[in-house]
Amino acid sequence: MRVPEQTSSPRGVAWFRGVEAAGVVEVVDVRTEPERLAEPGWWAVVGDFEGRVRAWRFARTSTGAPSPTGPWRGPDAGAWTSSLDRAAYVSAVDRVREHIQEGDVYQANLCRVLSAPVHDEPDGRALGAVLAAGNPAPYAGGIHVPGEVWVVSASPELFLRVEDGIVTSGPIKGTAVTADAMTDKDRAENVMITDLVRNDLQRVCVPGTVEVTTLLGEERHPGLVHLVSTVQGVLADDVAHAPDLWARLLDATYPPGSVSGAPKSSALDIIAALETVPRGPYCGAVGWIEVRADGSVRAELAVGIRTFWWHDGVLRFGTGAGITWGSDAQAEWAETELKAARLVALASGAEVAPMTD
Repeated sequence: MRVPEQTSSPRGVAWFRGVEAAGVVEVVDVRTEPERLAEPGWWAVVGDFEGRVRAWRFARTSTGAPSPTGPWRGPDAGAWTSSLDRAAYVSAVDRVREHIQEGDVYQANLCRVLSAPVHDEPDGRALGAVLAAGNPAPYAGGIHVPGEVWVVSASPELFLRVEDGIVTSGPIKGTAVTADAMTDKDRAENVMITDLVRNDLQRVCVPGTVEVTTLLGEERHPGLVHLVSTVQGVLADDVAHAPDLWARLLDATYPPGSVSGAPKSSALDIIAALETVPRGPYCGAVGWIEVRADGSVRAELAVGIRTFWWHDGVLRFGTGAGITWGSDAQAEWAETELKAARLVALASGAEVAPMTD
């Protein structure tokens, strides 16, 4: 009988959609030991964009919001720096367009990482409470295991939901201040990435069951509007009941198509050449997996956008935009600013405009 790998601390909390978990039992590398996630339990999952995916099994869960140990104390608003400044980002957008013209790729998601010093490891629940009040999101949550992982997300985007043998994804492409400001470029990009996600899911689903149930749906979030499509399919029996279910799902879909590009492999090469720092949990996966005693699986993993992570005395936040031939480099920079503005302000303790219906 295998003895679970103990984490460096028996502490740790995770919270997602009204569930709080406490008491870390073990941590597993999902890519190398996916069969471990066939064992009953509740797992919090964090995947880095670069490929590593880890899961922490918790001893107990309860309903309700997490309770911070104290108020959030974030960095000064002026302390944030960007891995790509405006000129560098605009230049990188132009380079992506050159790749598109050369036929290397149709679309690539170009990102930058904002960072600010926060020297002592903060309470992730405190930032989670600030974001829940100022920027509620459908897939908000976080995991904080001191010394191991610190991720707090206000993600609006579904990466993978698994329930009753059905897998669902909800790619976001298209962002504007209002729905009327959406462009033909936004709509074309959403259709392109929806098709990519459909192709990804076909690799693990029963032939003929993958369908786009919503195309170009409009979702309003604090300060902006997204175009969101929904794709779902019935998992093939040999996938749904496989002990390495999560290896098969991740091999087919990871990293998420909406934050990489199309074709995915070519887009990843371009991203690696143009972005100057790793994305880490940003644009990866953040969420939970529950395995019941009978072996049935429920899971909800978000794309790790609108996500903060802390490591080695630095708080980080990623922001990006999808680049197509129709992109205007200055407009793409402005989109990255729009996506970051409210959340970075909240994390810095600044005043933000009240939410409206």
